[in-house]
Amino acid sequence: MQEILRELERRRRAARLGGGERRIEAQHGRGKLTARERIELLLDPGSFEEVDMFVEHRCNDFGMAERRIPGDGVVTGQGTINGRLAFVFSQDFTVFGGSLSEAHAEKICKIMDRAMRVGAPVIGLNDSGGARIQEGIASLAGYAEVFQRNVLASGVVPQISMVMGPCAGGAVYSPAMTDFIFMVRDTSYMFVTGPEVVKTVTQEEVTQEELGGAATHTQKSGVADLAFDNDVQALHELRRFFDFLPLNNRDGVPEWPSFDDPEREEPSLDTLVPADPGRPYDIKELILKVVDEGDFFELQEAYARNIVIGFARMEGRTVGIVANQPMVLAGCLDIASSVKAARFVRFCDCFGIPIVTFVDVPGFLPGTAQEHGGIIKHGAKLLFAYAEATVPKVTVITRKAYGGAYDVMSSKHLRGDVNYAWPTAEIAVMGPKGAVEIIFRGDAGDPEKIAARTEEYRQRFANPFVAAARGYVDDVIMPRGTRRRIVHALRWLRGKRLENPPKKHDNLPL
Repeated sequence: MQEILRELERRRRAARLGGGERRIEAQHGRGKLTARERIELLLDPGSFEEVDMFVEHRCNDFGMAERRIPGDGVVTGQGTINGRLAFVFSQDFTVFGGSLSEAHAEKICKIMDRAMRVGAPVIGLNDSGGARIQEGIASLAGYAEVFQRNVLASGVVPQISMVMGPCAGGAVYSPAMTDFIFMVRDTSYMFVTGPEVVKTVTQEEVTQEELGGAATHTQKSGVADLAFDNDVQALHELRRFFDFLPLNNRDGVPEWPSFDDPEREEPSLDTLVPADPGRPYDIKELILKVVDEGDFFELQEAYARNIVIGFARMEGRTVGIVANQPMVLAGCLDIASSVKAARFVRFCDCFGIPIVTFVDVPGFLPGTAQEHGGIIKHGAKLLFAYAEATVPKVTVITRKAYGGAYDVMSSKHLRGDVNYAWPTAEIAVMGPKGAVEIIFRGDAGDPEKIAARTEEYRQRFANPFVAAARGYVDDVIMPRGTRRRIVHALRWLRGKRLENPPKKHDNLPL
């Protein structure tokens, strides 16, 4: 019996060593942690239970029969994050460069199947050179099996990808179908075709970092949600982020102790909106002053900055925040911001997370670039997302809410549950000046008349009271009491029940 136990321990040591000391040192030399070190930092101490530690590849071609390493390049299992269950796979770059084989894919699929069966999030720590070339079609089949599970798990359990090394070729499509993608600066990159192929086909010379690094995907493409400086910071922030998420689509939002008075008022909000309607202000100041303890986890901070999205808590319970940002493009909606917000709204709706929307939007961004880029269809994505959402929706209009953009931003007409306006709100088809120039074209040559008409329009329409008179706004509230009013609304909306008509699925304007 002792000999058997010693053999078991020997095999466990071999599996834990991965590709060996030399490759572990090389991994550390790149500023990266190993697959197991990452799991240790991510999960609660002692909570990880590994699955398939002894699995090996089954390839006998190209000398692979003599190169079998237990685990086959990925560490899989389950554990807890602040006491809540999570399933994890962590690719091991020290073993065949983390390349995906048939057995490697089967391990990931087993974890994803378990996660869906019990209702817990899946976290993938990606660090892989791609498909294992020696296995050919078997490796490609393995990727497709993972893709299929990404699709089936979508909207059932949260899926998070932390790209911590290379992720290229077909490998990128699994993270692309997960709910959130995070990256590590300088050590991670994602692209469908690498710099060599790009140069061959298009004659462009580009580095890996320029083509698919963290800066590219968080600022230009919008593929990734956030980037972190190193593995340790990334995993620490991932633990914090995980606390905002429900475990599955039936579990309800997590609730954590809150020491922030739900009745708290913020007098400084009374002067947040400038008297000059053309002057910007930072909508994040409003968010931070309204949510619990000023704790706001912003997503895609560097991309489409004219809209702000992220998670916060009200009375200790998770809410999704969507807010126009007057500091960038005056808060106009454009293609990038519409898609960014639409995906976030749909995630919140999938997992029962209430949505709080702060509105200051002068309209959709004009121009040929937007029209030719398909702003009509892309803008409709955000409208569609809000309209189909059945979760509690609370909206606060702080200043401008003009035209179709007013409708899109969780208006009462898209089944907004509670819609408030500040006294500074201007709810109209368009701004007073533009409206007067259209209505009174004949007075265009008389500045005094135009000025008088503009003021008349402002008094008549550019205020919240016309909308309030029709019931499109539930109340005009003092800015200082915004937190209290949102908390009260969310409190009574916890029992909300609303179902869309039966259907196989909708046909989002993609």
